[in-house]
Amino acid sequence: MKKCPLHEFCGGCDYQGIPYPQQLKMKQERVNSLLSEFGKVSSIIACEDPYNYRNKAQFSFGYDEKGKIISGYNMSGSHRIVPVDECMLVNEGINKIYSSVKRIIISNHISVYDERRSKGCLRHVLIRSTSLGEYMVVLVTASAFLMKKEKIVNDILKYNPEVKTIIHNINEGKTSAVLGKRNIILYGKGYITDELCGMRFRISPSSFYQVNRIQTSILYEKAIEAAEMNKYDTLIDAYCGTGTITLSASGYVKKAIGIEANHFAVKDAEINKKINDAGNCEFVCEDAGRYVDLLAKRKTHIDIVIMDPPRGGSDERFLSSVMKMGPEKIIYISCNPVTLKRDLHVLKKHYDISIIQPVDMFPFTEHVETVCCLYHQKKDFISVPYEPENGDYLKQLK
Repeated sequence: MKKCPLHEFCGGCDYQGIPYPQQLKMKQERVNSLLSEFGKVSSIIACEDPYNYRNKAQFSFGYDEKGKIISGYNMSGSHRIVPVDECMLVNEGINKIYSSVKRIIISNHISVYDERRSKGCLRHVLIRSTSLGEYMVVLVTASAFLMKKEKIVNDILKYNPEVKTIIHNINEGKTSAVLGKRNIILYGKGYITDELCGMRFRISPSSFYQVNRIQTSILYEKAIEAAEMNKYDTLIDAYCGTGTITLSASGYVKKAIGIEANHFAVKDAEINKKINDAGNCEFVCEDAGRYVDLLAKRKTHIDIVIMDPPRGGSDERFLSSVMKMGPEKIIYISCNPVTLKRDLHVLKKHYDISIIQPVDMFPFTEHVETVCCLYHQKKDFISVPYEPENGDYLKQLK
């Protein structure tokens, strides 16, 4: 078993030094203790290779106490940088490119950001990879100025021809967020492309995209399998992000509607829709609770709701609106069994829970994903078909 020499300082891995089978047992016991009151919890689906699974990593740059440039991960709960040469959870290609970029920054005497004095240039380097062998490098700076940028780009490409795009991101704020809102493409198209569940997805610097592709495929397959979709169904995918679940499910249903409040994510989703020629998909930039509430008030017929909320879980308005709308099935994909338990207590008033399937997406961490399938107990409302006339359904509902 590999063991990271930095695990005591970094804090990124909760289960360092614990054999992988034992990690799975701990996660299974946690999900059992939280969710077994709702039904039988299936055996957790393990990750075939628990190492080097992450397709995204972000490294911070700064100075140590002697004024020497250091780079690595921020220590958990602090802004202190733990120097990292490579990470056992990160794609090996990302580790290679990171090592190369670090040497290039130092050899070109590029200043890095000193958080204590709010001075300097380079704050972070973000690297993403795809299953198609494409890599993205994002150089995050504290201002719009990046010295020797042409030299940096040429050096990165010289040693890393697999890099398909290099982006300069500007983050001027005094914030813990890695990326700012402004991107300047230095090389390539500004995005890379991945293949997932037989579909292609464009990934931009700020796109939300699951970091473990193999387990994500399994997670989505389990969700689609649990939903038992057919060509007559209309489906809503709440908190849809860039549309990965919406598009993956679209081939099984009559209509798939993705709902997402982040307009950048919706823009990516629309592009992904075109790439995959998914004419039966529609994406709505709107708060999920508000939009579903409008559908519920109109008694619109929706057969299936897939929901994949953030770690904080869903909110009362959304859950209340879903129950009013009364879809036959709800597929709840959760990244936090604690908030999943809270939300299931609300939903069980009108739904029976038939499947509870944990999936290990993040080996060596305490995080666990869970797919739940819920069936409506009864319907006491009259619904109308979802048939938008002009593609802008929100305006019709107002």
